[in-house]
Amino acid sequence: MAHSLESLVVRHTYRVPAPKGSTGQGAAAARQLDAALTTVGFKLSAELLARLSGLSEAAVLHTARRTLRTVSEMTGDHVRHNAYFIDFPAHVPDTEEFWMRCVTKALGDDESRENVLTQLAHGVLNLLSLPTYGRYQHTYEEMLAAQDELIASAGDRVTVLHLGRDLDEELSDLYLALAGSTTPLGEEHLHDLRTLAGQCALGPQPETIPVRENRAVVNEARLAAGADLLLDTVTDVLRLACALSGGDVTLREPTRFRGLSRRTRRALLAGLDAVIAANPAKLADVHAHREPFKRLGERLHPHEHPRWPHAADVFAVARGEKEALSFDSRLERLLDDSDVPGAVRLLRSAPGKLFRALDLLLRTAADQEERDAVVAAAVRVAPEVSGRVVLSVREHFHNRQRETAAPRVFVNRWGRGWVTSDARRPVPAADRDRLIAALDAELRRRLPAPGRLLVDPDVLDVALPLSGRATTAGLGVLPRGSLSAVDGEQLRFFVYWKQTEYRTDFDLSALLLNTDYSTDSWLSYTSLTAMGGRHSGDVTEAPEGASEFINLSLDRVRGAFIVPQVNIYSGESFEDVEESFFGFMLRDGEQKGRPFEPRTVRMKSELRGAGRIALPLVFKREDDGRWRAKWLHLYLKGISYGNRVEENQLSVSAVVRAVVEREHLSVRYLTDLMTDDSTTVTLWDGEAPAPDGPVTYIGLERPEALPGAQDLHPDSRIITLENLRDLIPA
Repeated sequence: MAHSLESLVVRHTYRVPAPKGSTGQGAAAARQLDAALTTVGFKLSAELLARLSGLSEAAVLHTARRTLRTVSEMTGDHVRHNAYFIDFPAHVPDTEEFWMRCVTKALGDDESRENVLTQLAHGVLNLLSLPTYGRYQHTYEEMLAAQDELIASAGDRVTVLHLGRDLDEELSDLYLALAGSTTPLGEEHLHDLRTLAGQCALGPQPETIPVRENRAVVNEARLAAGADLLLDTVTDVLRLACALSGGDVTLREPTRFRGLSRRTRRALLAGLDAVIAANPAKLADVHAHREPFKRLGERLHPHEHPRWPHAADVFAVARGEKEALSFDSRLERLLDDSDVPGAVRLLRSAPGKLFRALDLLLRTAADQEERDAVVAAAVRVAPEVSGRVVLSVREHFHNRQRETAAPRVFVNRWGRGWVTSDARRPVPAADRDRLIAALDAELRRRLPAPGRLLVDPDVLDVALPLSGRATTAGLGVLPRGSLSAVDGEQLRFFVYWKQTEYRTDFDLSALLLNTDYSTDSWLSYTSLTAMGGRHSGDVTEAPEGASEFINLSLDRVRGAFIVPQVNIYSGESFEDVEESFFGFMLRDGEQKGRPFEPRTVRMKSELRGAGRIALPLVFKREDDGRWRAKWLHLYLKGISYGNRVEENQLSVSAVVRAVVEREHLSVRYLTDLMTDDSTTVTLWDGEAPAPDGPVTYIGLERPEALPGAQDLHPDSRIITLENLRDLIPA
């Protein structure tokens, strides 16, 4: 457990909890650790190196083993990445030439000759029946021997690991940050919060836990520790019950409730009773989740506990035995009658719902007077709406300004994306602009006045993390909609997967699109040498793990967009395999090296989504010829067997267009709002002298990691990718 907790801190904060052990002469071992970290693209900060150097060699080696294991997993270097073609990207054959080689070898094999001749006689050949197709023909060690050493480059990634505080302090701070997040967490971070809550349930707590899913996870730990539960809605109790049954605390997927102990049943019933006793109107909230409440009632047996009559009312409403007119049903009646003034009066009591209905209300309003009432109500309740919702609505109306509507893209909590045309009537420009101005003013009021704000220019186009579900766990991963520079001559994608039980074939492909999103060409196992690139070869099973690569020389690529994708041809899903991840590397033209070199990895993300086609990001050529990545984190449904880039090019193109043409609110937007008479914003790349006093710094990584950068004042506030959600006002 100690190792997993320390790894959790390193992954989230890039800090190593203060190493402990006897003092001694550990300088040599510390330098060796630093050198070993360099091979995977990391290094020790000067402070951490000094701390380790003062410990015994045994203590340093203890820290080294844990740290190297963690950072190797972060980059994907914890597994062996073999390539089908032994000297990839050199000497990759044309597709038909390669297939003919496989056929020739099969015909020379006594066991396979007759089967192949029979297939050829019928005019159809199954590549998987060829002995040399889809299976490594060499060992990992033989592949390494065939590759040149990597030539170090100034462009190689260097991620600095910093000295942290004691493990308990680091865990407590990380718990407070995740539990108190103003934006929903992704699945991986929610899992980490569950681990942290088990350690920190009785320690310091955040002032508020605004995200309900987070509250459910924390309540699960508090119940186990005997602490008071944090409940103020009946849905809080339902989410807790789902957590206790290992189900979905977001309530988007049904949960099969487990048998609960008497103590747990009493705690849940008492919680429900207290919520309704304090506010009987909250019985109406049951309607949104009637079926789960009915199933939960079968486990809690409320009729056996007359001391909690209000809890029994909850399940009576769920069964339809007691009436409680829901808020949503009242709203629906008003909108069906086109009673916008009545809907606005009702929604004033639910500011969040009012904000989410603004577009519909403005389109439904009969005249300017009604639209004025909608805007006025939004302005009046804006201070009561969470910052995340205000920002989401601001982004929504920004994208409603276009005269020609772009396709609409919808994404569920598992990353499944789909696109539809936008058939909505436009929102009148004057009303939209008044609303946008009001939202800007409200956000400006909430944002801090940092006085001196230093901003790394590379972070300005990072999309605001309005939801943790708009990203994935991994290294160098940015929220959906973010833009980042691609600086390198060679772009290399990689995918790794390891099946659990059934033969599983993932196919790495890349689709090249023109400026109008039409297809130019693609790279895949059916097109090994297209579009100025090379494919490492098709691997069709992964009992011990398998990797595929695509290498592109960017100066030889035609077209406007490069869309890497991972297709599940057959076998287990992204969620069922033992492990799967995607990433990309950047190299200078003459760097050589193995197919996988961790120090050149710019991004590595887990593949864990609902769908058979993964679209991690798209690379777009700008007008000046340079390339930038726009982050997607999307999955398409695909088909159950045989997904191929040739077959899904139209659906992929539609999704890419919808995301590329949507403008996401970014760090640039918030820094612009912060700029006023009391705040000075300075773009700072670390090379200019650091200010003397405290500042607020926003960047992709801590300023100490920038080449030649000076340390900032110790009282400075540092915001990087790891805590970017802290920018979202409450």
